[in-house]
Amino acid sequence: MLLPILSILLAILPGLVICILIYKSDKYEKEPWSHLLVCFLLGVIAMFIARSVENFLESAAYDFAIDMPDLLFHALIAFVVVAFVEEFLKFLPLRFYIFPRKAFNEPMDGIVYGVMIGMGFATAENMMYVSSGNWETALIRMFTAVPAHGMIGVIMGYFAGQAKFNPHQRFQLLMQGFWLAVLGHGAYDFFILQENYPALAILSLVLLAIGYWVTIRLVRREREKSPFKESGMP
Repeated sequence: MLLPILSILLAILPGLVICILIYKSDKYEKEPWSHLLVCFLLGVIAMFIARSVENFLESAAYDFAIDMPDLLFHALIAFVVVAFVEEFLKFLPLRFYIFPRKAFNEPMDGIVYGVMIGMGFATAENMMYVSSGNWETALIRMFTAVPAHGMIGVIMGYFAGQAKFNPHQRFQLLMQGFWLAVLGHGAYDFFILQENYPALAILSLVLLAIGYWVTIRLVRREREKSPFKESGMP
């Protein structure tokens, strides 16, 4: 009885902690709980759709691209089958659900909602690993993949926040955020998936460190630029 409870906690705790941290980072004008919850649930739905699409594309890749050099094949899987599919499915609710809402009323909101979508996705992924008995993977993901989804959510959300209030550059900014998310996600997965040069796996940790530094700076920057900062709110 105790082990299943611990496994479930292992699956949901990392995403929950990151959700709380990003919610607290939004100091001057909190977002409605209803929108936060919907974004999280849309992230969950995105994960299940992504899993089906990825399984289909990966099977097709093994059938039609197996003769590719190993590095090129792993790049195809990492950047197209995984990164593009997952970030596209996370981009959709960010752009078409929350972006037009009145509650999205400052650039910082893009970061908050981007992280919520990413944490819904990452938490659902963790639950999948735990439900199949692979709790060791869920434990490793607590310190790697889950924070990575959060960092990517910050980056994509940052550019969505800029796009919201720069209508003349809206498309360019949205696409910039999307493709940076795909590039970062794909590079992270590629360094792990490729088996030709084991030392390259270390670069995935380097990317995590860079991502942490970048996302902390972006969160602080947008929080301090909040138009609600001068309203006297804590």
